[in-house]
Amino acid sequence: MTNFVENSAFSENFNFKVNGKAVTIKSSPVKRLADLLRDNLGLIGTKIGCNAGDCGACTVLLDQEPVCSCLVPVAQVEGREIITVEGLAEGKSLTDLQQSFQKHGAVQCGFCTPAMLLSGSALLEKTPQPTRQEIKDSLGGILCRCTGYQNIISAVLGVGNVKQASTPELGKAVGARLHKKDGFSKLTGRDLFGADFNPQEFLHLRAIRSPYFSARFKFASFEGLKARYPGLVAIFTAKDIPGRNSFGVNPTIKDQPVFAEQIVRYQGDPVCALVGDQETIQQIQDDEIPIEWEILSEVCGIDAAKAEGAPLIHGKGSQNLIAKMLVKRGEALGPIFETAVAVAADSLETGFVEHAYIEPEAGYARPLQGRIEIVATTQTPYMDRSEIADILGIEKSKVRVKPTACGGGFGGKLDLSLQPMIAVAAWILQQPVCCIYSRQESMMASTKRHPAQIKARFACDEQGKLSAVEFHADYNSGAYASWGPTVATRVPIHATGPYKVPHVKTSAHAYYTNETPAGAFRGFGTPQAALIHEALMDDLASKVGMDRLEFRLLNALAAGDVTATGQKLEASAGLQDCLRSLRTDWRNALGRTEEFNGVNNRLRRGVGVACMWYGIGNTAMDNPSDMEVGISKEGKITLYSGALDIGQGSNTVMVQICADALGVEVSRISLITGDTDLTMDAGKTSASRQTFVSGNAARLAGLDLKQQLIQRVGTDRGSLEELSPNAKGDVLTGHGYFNPPTTPLDENGQGTPYATYGFAAQIAEVEVDKELGTVQVLSIVAAHDVGRAINPTLVEGQIHGGVTQGIGFALLEEFFPGKNINLHDYLIPTMGEVPPIKTILIEDQEPNGPYGAKGVGEPALIPTAPAILSGIKHATGARIRQIPATPERVLRAINAIENE
Repeated sequence: MTNFVENSAFSENFNFKVNGKAVTIKSSPVKRLADLLRDNLGLIGTKIGCNAGDCGACTVLLDQEPVCSCLVPVAQVEGREIITVEGLAEGKSLTDLQQSFQKHGAVQCGFCTPAMLLSGSALLEKTPQPTRQEIKDSLGGILCRCTGYQNIISAVLGVGNVKQASTPELGKAVGARLHKKDGFSKLTGRDLFGADFNPQEFLHLRAIRSPYFSARFKFASFEGLKARYPGLVAIFTAKDIPGRNSFGVNPTIKDQPVFAEQIVRYQGDPVCALVGDQETIQQIQDDEIPIEWEILSEVCGIDAAKAEGAPLIHGKGSQNLIAKMLVKRGEALGPIFETAVAVAADSLETGFVEHAYIEPEAGYARPLQGRIEIVATTQTPYMDRSEIADILGIEKSKVRVKPTACGGGFGGKLDLSLQPMIAVAAWILQQPVCCIYSRQESMMASTKRHPAQIKARFACDEQGKLSAVEFHADYNSGAYASWGPTVATRVPIHATGPYKVPHVKTSAHAYYTNETPAGAFRGFGTPQAALIHEALMDDLASKVGMDRLEFRLLNALAAGDVTATGQKLEASAGLQDCLRSLRTDWRNALGRTEEFNGVNNRLRRGVGVACMWYGIGNTAMDNPSDMEVGISKEGKITLYSGALDIGQGSNTVMVQICADALGVEVSRISLITGDTDLTMDAGKTSASRQTFVSGNAARLAGLDLKQQLIQRVGTDRGSLEELSPNAKGDVLTGHGYFNPPTTPLDENGQGTPYATYGFAAQIAEVEVDKELGTVQVLSIVAAHDVGRAINPTLVEGQIHGGVTQGIGFALLEEFFPGKNINLHDYLIPTMGEVPPIKTILIEDQEPNGPYGAKGVGEPALIPTAPAILSGIKHATGARIRQIPATPERVLRAINAIENE
């Protein structure tokens, strides 16, 4: 029996079993079971994503029944038995279900995985051969933002049919469906995420945030607050920042403060931070903080930001414009549109979209012998290191960033969040300081997808070939620039869609407002642009009497074609193959739809199609990656990868690529990832760049080490034992560096912004209830040109996840700053709302890619929403001009058509 004591005046003893062991613990009876398991028993496999029962990540088995442990008080477990993910398997073995999860690629970031496993285990105990619907019913209360649920369902269905994974032939790891390198640790709950530390070892930090969108403020004395709360160690404000009180992802725009100075610019702006013991800082109420507020006029929405005389969010310049971009090619558009056989024009609007990664931001900082160490969830350790060094006013070499496992990111963990605050506190106090965002704080403070207002017109000739495109988009970047300039730059390049157009004028602007900062979110503005270019392609196809898929095939970019930026596509432009691969599914779906609609009136079905292209990596700028692989005198091989895996599988992909280049089995290579002291800068995990850019660097590193080893064979220097190891214990090190060949763009947006592009086409079959306005997606077929699938299982998983986020983008998700800051009011797709997804991998190999590979992370999402909207219009004749296509918006669009 194990005994634990929790100091509290209201504590009492409780007796229960955990993973087969008797436990006696003294605890407050109202303490959450999730907190007890994690903080008192160290069972960190139980994850906390919301503390409200909305996400299900904290699911454990209580007397063999799945429960959300965040909703169970300790008093209710007296005399009962609890099983956590740590109790499923012993030692290095895995249960049949865990093995099936590994085989089917049912694990991505891994944050929801323990909950899925426990609920799946409970289901299989009762129903050894469940149906697909029974799986959805049993596991449907657990949210996953990464996988799209398809492979999880397949894993539960496939229990009992799991064979031992085959080892690929030497030199053939690339293309093999290998298990995830970090799969075992995720499946057993051993992977360490941002909040997986002992909270008793740290001071805790809590940010105090503005309740107003725009206001001036000043502090009164903090002495009274400190006197009332002896456990309050320190209060930090802007005046305490040792270096620069500003940061930002853009190299030239550092406009976001660690702590606001006199003015707050959005609801959630941090004004100060409380540091002390956990109980104390949780006890202090916001209205106890001595702040005097003066509410100012707020600027919310793009129209308000553009209005003449609008208040300037940052008090400088003549308007709230952050950045703009133009792409112009060919002749003047006016005469072309006037003489065109067919012209289609329209406009649309999108709102904020929340990343909704299931892991809230968390981490800690601690001082170490004149340096500072940051251990936190992130997508970009080297960018974090540079920004933190400037904030502290110290050299970068004094900052070490050790990323934790990342429980989903999708771009939302590219910007700094809690890192500056904990770094400042730890540096000044010279004590370790941690911070864990609540779900509400995460959603209030983190960046969002940019709202957009877009208008465009497309023209074609009598054969259906596009002749001209005109496009303009305004994007709401919120209170700070973040990735607004990147969005404004990327969108005009992609605004034509993946089509041949001789005459083009496209532009985009990004604006400041007093709303939640908008940042990177899987596509950098291109998903919004795709909505309109695909809608107009449908309209033109109708006007010239062509099938929508065939119209796209006629205009699809191919190798040898020139893009709107004047770039000639030399190779790997597989959109035509994507479209051809969809023909059978397209015709079958159209046939089913026609038959259904022939006997139904209220329920109407439609089929939509949409295409996309996406430039891989940074836009028209350097985009390098450095990798190293070392070998010890004993022959141990280690890949030092700075490419962060946020669930997409780069830990596995980098090892597969390096193994083939080096000429060894994958099992021979150990992996160290992300640590800025041990790895080189592989660039940020964003823009679908890691497989292409860092994969190339891993390949070159493997080749370099292989060449060094070959040179030693047959010489008197052949033995490694005589060599002196470096600080990492390696006696030889291979280095790889890759920077994709791009060029800057001129004033008309002409140049080579990307070395390669991903292409895709998707079809969506939908059903619309014309009386209720509800839309159900019945199926998705997704064909993607990925260059080369390094690991097909991981590629398919990325497509599933992207499609599912695309469904949410189309039908469910809209964030309203200051309102729906939880996963109960903000809706993302559940397991029950995601239809079957068929994936078709097109491998039009990229000569510059590692073994021909490109990327698929963002391309997976971009065509889904426009395909769904295309399906709604096919079903009802109604055009949706504002998404998400909620029932009231769908009904409004249908009524507008019927009343014409």
